[in-house]
Amino acid sequence: MYALVDCNNFFVSCERVFRPDLNQKPVVVLSGNDGCVVARSNEVKRLGIKMGEPFYQIQEEVKKYGIVHFSSNFALYADLSSRIMRILGRYTPDLQQYSIDEAFLDMSHLTSYDEARRICFEIREEIMHGIGIPVSIGIAPTKTLCKVASDYAKHYSGYKGVCTIDNESKRLKALEKYPVADIWGIGRKSSAKLTAAGINTALQFAAASAVRVKNLLHKPGLDTWRELNGEDCISMQELPQKQSITCSRTFAHGVTDRQLLEQALTDFCATCAAKLRSQRSVCRHVVVFAHTSRFREQQDFIHATITLQIPTANTIELTQEVLRAVRSQWRKNIPYKRAGIILMSIESDAAMQQTLFDLRDRNRDMRLQNAIDNVNRQYGKRTVVIAPQLQTPESRELIDIGRKSPAYTTRLSDIITLHC
Repeated sequence: MYALVDCNNFFVSCERVFRPDLNQKPVVVLSGNDGCVVARSNEVKRLGIKMGEPFYQIQEEVKKYGIVHFSSNFALYADLSSRIMRILGRYTPDLQQYSIDEAFLDMSHLTSYDEARRICFEIREEIMHGIGIPVSIGIAPTKTLCKVASDYAKHYSGYKGVCTIDNESKRLKALEKYPVADIWGIGRKSSAKLTAAGINTALQFAAASAVRVKNLLHKPGLDTWRELNGEDCISMQELPQKQSITCSRTFAHGVTDRQLLEQALTDFCATCAAKLRSQRSVCRHVVVFAHTSRFREQQDFIHATITLQIPTANTIELTQEVLRAVRSQWRKNIPYKRAGIILMSIESDAAMQQTLFDLRDRNRDMRLQNAIDNVNRQYGKRTVVIAPQLQTPESRELIDIGRKSPAYTTRLSDIITLHC
């Protein structure tokens, strides 16, 4: 028995915690440089504004409906997420955080689904009262069915925030109208294959034969099929790792200074490498790119695909390779408007093959990287960075975050003051 706790419209809900005047009003949170919509309140969803929609394209709706917009405030979101996870950890012997706003709770220590349901209502109340974030909870015998249940809890008010799939009739009813494209673990390509095969709902997928499912989607799809049929077979450690990790940004203005571009790319590289290490992975290929505005009459770009002799997740090693590639293609007086890093050919660090001809002292590199990570975990991000990451006033101007809310919980100067 598992429970999946999913925060509702998490980024928007975080903004509303300290701005209760925005409850019931349309609110969006924007991506880096305020480019696209990355979070929407229910009021905005009802207006038909889609996730990822460019902000400049919805200016008419912003004025017409008074949509309040914020730049992403990741320090605030991460802090509130950690507070929620600390609360959840008190209710389970095994908490498995899946994303910044989702976590699975192992409820097998409880005696019945009724007891789990009662505790989940208690969890909702404690998180809402103590932090101010609304959550939806799905309870089921497998993680995939939990995702289905949490979706119903989120979208149908009759469940009052907690939906339970605890018997066969409820399972069949839940899967009957659930789109196959929304099933956890079914990506866009797999969804297209299933639709082409005449499978449009989760129930049709669950009712298909194991042989047919395996022929269509191989073992990962078969595991999802087994989960939908009530067999617990997917652990968090067995979830497929990301096949690529990307960090990119559109700058507030064209960058002609090589040092500024290198600072940005080094920052992206450090972010991607940290994500690799968090999932205990390494990469074999790195793509680095920078290009001018697509509206510029004469286009120009930097683009390189780097093949690493030995896969790695070490920030310093990755940065050295990226900077070498950038410097070999750099041209003066070219205003680069967008740049980024893509890590590809990702594999587990446990399966990493070394070579006799490797000249790097990888044990030393690992000790240094672990020391940097430990300091940054204890004293805050960017306490220790490598030299090319050092920010200057000019580099801070590259990012447009003019609509960012205060750091209410992580900066003393931004803490709310009450005047009695």
